[in-house]
Amino acid sequence: MKQKPRKIITEAQQSFTFNRRALVLGGAQVAIGGLLAARMAYISIAQNEKYTLQSESNRVNLTLMPPRRGWIVDRAGKPIALNRTVFRVDIIPDRLHDKDQVLGTLQQLLALTADDMDRIRADLEKSAGYQPVQVAENIGWEQFAAVSIRAAELPGVAPAQAWSRAYPEGAAVGHLVGYVGLASAKDYEASKDQLLITPGFKIGKEGLERMFEPVLRGKPGAKRSEVTARGKIVRDLATRQDIPGQPLKLTIDAGLQAYSSRRMGDQSASFVCVDCQTGGILAMASMPCYDPNSFSDGISHQEWDMFASDDHLPLVNKSLSGLFPPGSTSKPMTSLGLLQAGIDPEARINCTGSYKVGNSFFHCSQRRGHGPIALHEAIIKSCDIYFYHFARLSGIAPLAAMARKLGLGEKYDLPVASQRYGTVPDPEWLMRKYKKPWSTFDTVNTSIGQGYMLVNPLQLAVMTARIASGRRIEPHLIAGTQKGVAPPLDIDPEHLAFVRDAMTGVINSGRGTASLARLPVPGVLVAGKTGTAQVRRISMAERRGGVRSNASLAWKQRDHSLFIAYAPADNPRYAIGSIVEHGGFGAQAAAPLVRDSLTYLFDPAKAMELLEAQEKTWGGNIKQRMDAKRAAWAQAHGDGPTPETAPADNATATADEGNKSAPPAPEKLSPSPPPEAAAAPSEEMPDPPSTEPAPMPGNEGATL
Repeated sequence: MKQKPRKIITEAQQSFTFNRRALVLGGAQVAIGGLLAARMAYISIAQNEKYTLQSESNRVNLTLMPPRRGWIVDRAGKPIALNRTVFRVDIIPDRLHDKDQVLGTLQQLLALTADDMDRIRADLEKSAGYQPVQVAENIGWEQFAAVSIRAAELPGVAPAQAWSRAYPEGAAVGHLVGYVGLASAKDYEASKDQLLITPGFKIGKEGLERMFEPVLRGKPGAKRSEVTARGKIVRDLATRQDIPGQPLKLTIDAGLQAYSSRRMGDQSASFVCVDCQTGGILAMASMPCYDPNSFSDGISHQEWDMFASDDHLPLVNKSLSGLFPPGSTSKPMTSLGLLQAGIDPEARINCTGSYKVGNSFFHCSQRRGHGPIALHEAIIKSCDIYFYHFARLSGIAPLAAMARKLGLGEKYDLPVASQRYGTVPDPEWLMRKYKKPWSTFDTVNTSIGQGYMLVNPLQLAVMTARIASGRRIEPHLIAGTQKGVAPPLDIDPEHLAFVRDAMTGVINSGRGTASLARLPVPGVLVAGKTGTAQVRRISMAERRGGVRSNASLAWKQRDHSLFIAYAPADNPRYAIGSIVEHGGFGAQAAAPLVRDSLTYLFDPAKAMELLEAQEKTWGGNIKQRMDAKRAAWAQAHGDGPTPETAPADNATATADEGNKSAPPAPEKLSPSPPPEAAAAPSEEMPDPPSTEPAPMPGNEGATL
């Protein structure tokens, strides 16, 4: 086998190979070095700020300080919701040396329960070393001082002053402003905002507190602490103060809001007052109500059960969510509809006490009838027969159109989570809702505010304001949001003047149904209209034997008491809609409530004197009665479990249709002899549909 010739490697070849390899290796080194240099330059120059911040964050930890919420004030600047100083005790885990000894001492000083101790230990286990762990908040000065004095013996314990929400009028403003509470896990997951898990921080849960959370919250402060790589605190650095939230100014008159709430006593009621010139809501009270102070601090399950089982529905804002048949408070509106339809106001009908429609009879509040009567007197005396007859002639169309023109069935542009706007029935609505044709029975029922018609108290107040002013008043709650001067209503001014004169006669003529509503203020006349809406069927057998009085019935079966009014009658400024649920006749419960509340606007001293005398007979003011009720409930049901908080997110329980409930009969505030027994349709009247919203069977009796 022939061998290959041996390759001879010269010194020149070796030198060339070496130089080439050195060049490649050197080029690679230069490239890598250039990349490293470029990367270092990019990090140190282009990303200097980023890594400086990261380095600083490793060295310094920020502890957020909850901001002070903005105040909620009334139209004169009087606080409705403010902040008060409270005392709290936290533990900084990194500074805690002897955990058992410190916790034992705190348990004695602060009277902590076993549940409190378990919570604190669990929070310490999962907390970051620098993150404060709440031990107790809203403690008394004596407890705070006891901990502060022994601070040197309790390393890691941090007593501090903080801010807590306070509502000076308590339950009187509960439904209006809502309350604050701890953020839920759902709240945190939605935003991942660390402020939400900061000890002591609370957010708006209901009412205006919730709707204006971004405005009221403010911006948190922060405390800077230098820490080691493992999170151990070295020293405290600078502190940045919080920026308080912005104040929220309402159109509410805080004095009137508180007075009307107190004046309701133990009744289930609502009172709404609207400024006839601007549309500003001066009061929107609903009672009974929860105390937002106790809700903000967290209530026990026992107290929650007490509220949830109360048939007076303290968790429901009746001003916006309570739906009621308006009864005879709708007769001024019906009268305007009849006049616009061309009915002659001088035309008379002979009221005999009953009115036949088909095979059925509808009855009047005056059992023996009013005799020949025209429109003006029919409003003053609340004659049902007149409205039955002429509504039957005009048909439902002009009545429904007028109801909508005056604000019934309307959802107003208000900063509230929800409002129920009731029903203005007509043939199209009935066919759409129940798949049945409109009948004469429905027109007759609607003419006196019964049947399918449902309203809330705010709508009654707006209706009254529009009649009194002749303008399309739009209610608003936030000061400064009025949209200019309200435009005139498309209603003949002579018709409005006619109805206003009749409403003045209801109270001041001596022949009307609301003489009790006259103000004890010289020179100030009130115009208004009573309403009594029945909620039960009266059989012909009961009618023959005598209609039972409200006092003899269970609370749930009593009539609703309603009243609308405006004052002064000659220059309207205040318009009011009020309902006392199952309160009896309109002149018996709702009218005195409105009378006294209007008296407060013109003569506060006289009104307060009357109220304080009444409260003595009711068991004290709102807070005193609530405290007594809470104590009685606790005694009757035992202590029971008392977790830290009840399910506060559910504090807006929904009312059933028509806001029906059945607590014991409330004490009447200003009883007066009831008028003639109310009447209802005969037994031949067909039963109404059972689906919601439940209409009142037949005409459910006459309304005053």
